[in-house]
Amino acid sequence: MRSILVRRSVMTASAAALALLATACGSSEGKKEDAKADASSSAAAPASPAAPAAKGKTDAELASVIVKQADLPDHVVKEATAAEAAAGAAATSDKPECLPLVKAQGLAPVGTATGAARTKAIAKPKEPAADASPEDKMKAAMDALGSTVTAVTVASYDGKGAEDAFTALKTAGTACAGGYSATSGGSTGKIGKVAAGAPVTAGDAALSYTVEGDMDGEKMATQLVVVRKGNTLATFSAVGLKAEQPKALVDAQVKKLG
Repeated sequence: MRSILVRRSVMTASAAALALLATACGSSEGKKEDAKADASSSAAAPASPAAPAAKGKTDAELASVIVKQADLPDHVVKEATAAEAAAGAAATSDKPECLPLVKAQGLAPVGTATGAARTKAIAKPKEPAADASPEDKMKAAMDALGSTVTAVTVASYDGKGAEDAFTALKTAGTACAGGYSATSGGSTGKIGKVAAGAPVTAGDAALSYTVEGDMDGEKMATQLVVVRKGNTLATFSAVGLKAEQPKALVDAQVKKLG
Protein backbone atom coordinates (compact mmCIF):
# COMPACT_ATOMS: atom_id res chain seq x y z
CA MET A 1 0.00 0.00 0.00
CA ARG A 2 2.79 2.33 0.97
CA SER A 3 4.66 1.62 -2.30
CA ILE A 4 1.48 2.40 -4.26
CA LEU A 5 1.17 5.78 -2.52
CA VAL A 6 4.84 6.55 -3.18
CA ARG A 7 4.43 5.70 -6.83
CA ARG A 8 1.34 7.88 -7.06
CA SER A 9 3.23 10.78 -5.43
CA VAL A 10 6.12 10.38 -7.86
CA MET A 11 3.72 10.24 -10.81
CA THR A 12 1.86 13.34 -9.54
CA ALA A 13 5.15 15.23 -9.08
CA SER A 14 6.34 14.16 -12.50
CA ALA A 15 3.07 15.28 -14.07
CA ALA A 16 3.35 18.65 -12.33
CA ALA A 17 6.96 19.03 -13.48
CA LEU A 18 6.00 18.19 -17.07
CA ALA A 19 3.13 20.69 -16.94
CA LEU A 20 5.47 23.39 -15.58
CA LEU A 21 8.05 22.62 -18.27
CA ALA A 22 5.41 22.76 -20.98
CA THR A 23 4.19 26.11 -19.66
CA ALA A 24 7.74 27.46 -19.56
CA CYS A 25 8.45 26.28 -23.08
CA GLY A 26 5.21 27.77 -24.31
CA SER A 27 6.04 31.08 -22.64
CA SER A 28 9.55 31.05 -24.11
CA GLU A 29 8.23 30.28 -27.58
CA GLY A 30 5.65 33.03 -27.19
CA LYS A 31 8.34 35.54 -26.29
CA LYS A 32 10.41 34.45 -29.28
CA GLU A 33 7.43 34.89 -31.57
CA ASP A 34 6.71 38.32 -30.06
CA ALA A 35 10.35 39.32 -30.54
CA LYS A 36 10.22 38.19 -34.17
CA ALA A 37 7.02 40.15 -34.69
CA ASP A 38 8.59 43.27 -33.15
CA ALA A 39 11.67 42.87 -35.32
CA SER A 40 9.51 42.46 -38.41
CA SER A 41 7.51 45.56 -37.49
CA SER A 42 10.72 47.55 -36.97
CA ALA A 43 12.10 46.40 -40.31
CA ALA A 44 8.86 47.22 -42.06
CA ALA A 45 8.58 50.70 -40.51
CA PRO A 46 9.65 53.36 -43.04
CA ALA A 47 12.82 55.37 -42.22
CA SER A 48 12.40 59.01 -41.28
CA PRO A 49 12.77 61.14 -44.42
CA ALA A 50 16.04 63.10 -44.65
CA ALA A 51 15.80 66.88 -44.51
CA PRO A 52 15.77 68.32 -48.05
CA ALA A 53 19.00 70.00 -49.16
CA ALA A 54 18.99 73.79 -49.08
CA LYS A 55 17.98 75.35 -52.39
CA GLY A 56 19.95 78.34 -53.62
CA LYS A 57 18.36 81.62 -54.74
CA THR A 58 18.46 83.08 -58.24
CA ASP A 59 19.91 86.41 -59.40
CA ALA A 60 16.42 87.93 -59.33
CA GLU A 61 15.72 86.71 -55.80
CA LEU A 62 19.03 88.05 -54.50
CA ALA A 63 18.45 91.42 -56.15
CA SER A 64 15.71 92.01 -53.58
CA VAL A 65 17.95 91.35 -50.57
CA ILE A 66 21.13 93.21 -51.49
CA VAL A 67 21.58 96.61 -49.81
CA LYS A 68 20.02 99.64 -51.48
CA GLN A 69 20.40 103.39 -51.05
CA ALA A 70 17.52 103.49 -48.58
CA ASP A 71 19.42 101.10 -46.31
CA LEU A 72 22.55 103.28 -46.19
CA PRO A 73 21.86 107.00 -45.85
CA ASP A 74 25.56 107.66 -45.07
CA HIS A 75 26.72 106.09 -48.33
CA VAL A 76 26.25 106.58 -52.04
CA VAL A 77 25.10 103.23 -53.42
CA LYS A 78 25.53 102.32 -57.08
CA GLU A 79 24.68 99.07 -58.82
CA ALA A 80 27.68 97.23 -60.24
CA THR A 81 27.88 97.18 -64.02
CA ALA A 82 27.81 94.10 -66.22
CA ALA A 83 31.38 94.89 -67.31
CA GLU A 84 32.57 94.90 -63.71
CA ALA A 85 30.86 91.58 -63.05
CA ALA A 86 32.43 90.07 -66.17
CA ALA A 87 35.90 91.32 -65.21
CA GLY A 88 35.54 89.75 -61.76
CA ALA A 89 34.40 86.44 -63.23
CA ALA A 90 37.43 86.37 -65.57
CA ALA A 91 39.98 87.41 -62.91
CA THR A 92 42.94 85.09 -62.37
CA SER A 93 45.80 84.60 -59.95
CA ASP A 94 49.33 83.29 -60.28
CA LYS A 95 48.53 81.01 -57.34
CA PRO A 96 45.35 78.88 -57.77
CA GLU A 97 44.90 78.60 -54.00
CA CYS A 98 44.54 82.39 -53.84
CA LEU A 99 41.79 82.63 -56.48
CA PRO A 100 38.96 82.68 -53.87
CA LEU A 101 40.44 85.93 -52.47
CA VAL A 102 40.70 87.41 -55.97
CA LYS A 103 37.06 86.55 -56.67
CA ALA A 104 35.88 87.98 -53.35
CA GLN A 105 37.65 91.26 -54.14
CA GLY A 106 36.29 91.40 -57.69
CA LEU A 107 32.50 91.23 -57.38
CA ALA A 108 32.50 87.54 -58.29
CA PRO A 109 31.01 84.59 -56.37
CA VAL A 110 33.41 82.09 -54.87
CA GLY A 111 32.67 78.54 -56.02
CA THR A 112 29.54 77.50 -57.92
CA ALA A 113 26.64 79.78 -56.99
CA THR A 114 23.01 79.49 -58.09
CA GLY A 115 22.71 83.26 -58.23
CA ALA A 116 24.45 86.49 -57.30
CA ALA A 117 23.79 90.20 -56.80
CA ARG A 118 26.37 92.98 -56.70
CA THR A 119 26.59 96.61 -55.72
CA LYS A 120 29.08 99.29 -54.67
CA ALA A 121 28.86 101.70 -51.77
CA ILE A 122 30.96 104.83 -51.20
CA ALA A 123 31.09 106.30 -47.73
CA LYS A 124 30.00 109.94 -47.74
CA PRO A 125 32.73 112.24 -46.40
CA LYS A 126 31.91 114.56 -43.57
CA GLU A 127 30.76 117.91 -44.93
CA PRO A 128 32.78 120.95 -43.76
CA ALA A 129 30.96 123.58 -41.76
CA ALA A 130 29.50 126.49 -43.70
CA ASP A 131 31.98 128.85 -42.06
CA ALA A 132 34.98 126.51 -42.43
CA SER A 133 38.28 127.97 -43.50
CA PRO A 134 39.58 127.39 -47.04
CA GLU A 135 42.13 124.99 -45.58
CA ASP A 136 39.42 122.92 -43.88
CA LYS A 137 37.35 122.85 -47.06
CA MET A 138 40.38 121.68 -49.03
CA LYS A 139 41.01 118.95 -46.46
CA ALA A 140 37.39 117.83 -46.72
CA ALA A 141 37.74 117.65 -50.50
CA MET A 142 40.89 115.54 -50.20
CA ASP A 143 39.17 113.25 -47.72
CA ALA A 144 36.35 112.81 -50.23
CA LEU A 145 38.85 111.63 -52.84
CA GLY A 146 40.13 109.06 -50.39
CA SER A 147 36.70 107.78 -49.35
CA THR A 148 36.40 104.04 -48.93
CA VAL A 149 34.69 102.25 -51.82
CA THR A 150 33.19 98.88 -50.91
CA ALA A 151 32.25 96.22 -53.44
CA VAL A 152 29.47 93.96 -52.14
CA THR A 153 28.63 90.56 -53.56
CA VAL A 154 25.82 88.37 -52.26
CA ALA A 155 25.84 84.80 -53.61
CA SER A 156 23.57 81.85 -52.91
CA TYR A 157 24.30 78.12 -53.16
CA ASP A 158 22.62 74.73 -53.21
CA GLY A 159 23.25 72.37 -50.31
CA LYS A 160 26.46 73.15 -48.44
CA GLY A 161 27.94 75.26 -51.22
CA ALA A 162 28.10 78.40 -49.06
CA GLU A 163 29.95 76.51 -46.33
CA ASP A 164 32.41 75.18 -48.90
CA ALA A 165 33.00 78.68 -50.32
CA PHE A 166 33.53 80.08 -46.83
CA THR A 167 36.05 77.32 -46.08
CA ALA A 168 37.88 78.05 -49.34
CA LEU A 169 38.27 81.71 -48.35
CA LYS A 170 39.41 80.77 -44.87
CA THR A 171 42.00 78.39 -46.29
CA ALA A 172 43.18 80.96 -48.85
CA GLY A 173 43.76 83.55 -46.13
CA THR A 174 46.35 81.27 -44.55
CA ALA A 175 47.86 79.86 -47.75
CA CYS A 176 48.27 83.31 -49.33
CA ALA A 177 49.55 85.25 -46.33
CA GLY A 178 52.83 85.90 -48.16
CA GLY A 179 51.12 87.47 -51.16
CA TYR A 180 50.10 86.71 -54.74
CA SER A 181 49.35 88.42 -58.05
CA ALA A 182 45.87 89.12 -59.40
CA THR A 183 44.94 89.98 -62.97
CA SER A 184 41.59 91.55 -63.82
CA GLY A 185 40.45 93.61 -66.77
CA GLY A 186 43.91 93.58 -68.31
CA SER A 187 45.62 94.98 -65.22
CA THR A 188 47.81 93.01 -62.83
CA GLY A 189 48.20 93.93 -59.20
CA LYS A 190 50.64 92.57 -56.67
CA ILE A 191 49.38 91.62 -53.23
CA GLY A 192 52.19 91.67 -50.72
CA LYS A 193 50.45 90.55 -47.56
CA VAL A 194 47.22 89.02 -46.25
CA ALA A 195 46.66 89.28 -42.51
CA ALA A 196 43.76 88.78 -40.12
CA GLY A 197 41.54 91.84 -39.88
CA ALA A 198 39.50 93.16 -36.98
CA PRO A 199 37.14 90.44 -35.68
CA VAL A 200 33.62 90.44 -37.14
CA THR A 201 30.59 88.96 -35.41
CA ALA A 202 27.75 88.49 -37.88
CA GLY A 203 25.64 85.79 -39.51
CA ASP A 204 26.39 82.12 -38.89
CA ALA A 205 30.12 82.53 -39.54
CA ALA A 206 32.38 85.46 -40.40
CA LEU A 207 36.01 86.26 -41.10
CA SER A 208 38.02 89.32 -42.10
CA TYR A 209 41.36 90.10 -43.73
CA THR A 210 43.54 93.11 -44.31
CA VAL A 211 44.98 92.81 -47.81
CA GLU A 212 47.93 95.05 -48.66
CA GLY A 213 48.92 95.47 -52.28
CA ASP A 214 50.21 97.59 -55.14
CA MET A 215 48.13 98.55 -58.16
CA ASP A 216 49.81 100.52 -60.95
CA GLY A 217 52.43 101.77 -58.52
CA GLU A 218 49.89 102.90 -55.91
CA LYS A 219 49.86 101.35 -52.46
CA MET A 220 46.37 100.13 -51.65
CA ALA A 221 44.83 98.55 -48.59
CA THR A 222 41.72 96.39 -48.76
CA GLN A 223 39.54 95.38 -45.85
CA LEU A 224 37.91 92.12 -46.86
CA VAL A 225 34.97 90.80 -44.84
CA VAL A 226 33.15 87.51 -45.47
CA VAL A 227 29.85 86.57 -43.81
CA ARG A 228 27.87 83.36 -44.25
CA LYS A 229 24.17 83.32 -43.43
CA GLY A 230 22.58 79.93 -44.10
CA ASN A 231 23.32 79.03 -47.72
CA THR A 232 24.12 82.64 -48.68
CA LEU A 233 27.60 84.19 -48.68
CA ALA A 234 28.19 87.96 -48.58
CA THR A 235 31.61 89.43 -49.32
CA PHE A 236 32.66 93.03 -48.72
CA SER A 237 35.83 94.38 -50.31
CA ALA A 238 36.56 97.90 -48.99
CA VAL A 239 39.32 99.73 -50.89
CA GLY A 240 40.88 103.11 -50.22
CA LEU A 241 44.05 104.98 -49.30
CA LYS A 242 43.08 104.38 -45.69
CA ALA A 243 40.39 101.76 -46.06
CA GLU A 244 38.30 101.08 -43.00
CA GLN A 245 36.29 97.97 -42.26
CA PRO A 246 32.75 98.71 -43.56
CA LYS A 247 30.92 97.84 -40.34
CA ALA A 248 27.74 99.83 -41.08
CA LEU A 249 27.53 98.25 -44.51
CA VAL A 250 28.07 94.72 -43.16
CA ASP A 251 25.40 95.22 -40.49
CA ALA A 252 22.88 96.56 -43.00
CA GLN A 253 23.46 93.72 -45.46
CA VAL A 254 23.34 90.92 -42.88
CA LYS A 255 20.09 92.38 -41.53
CA LYS A 256 18.54 92.13 -45.00
CA LEU A 257 19.60 88.49 -45.30
CA GLY A 258 17.27 87.73 -42.40
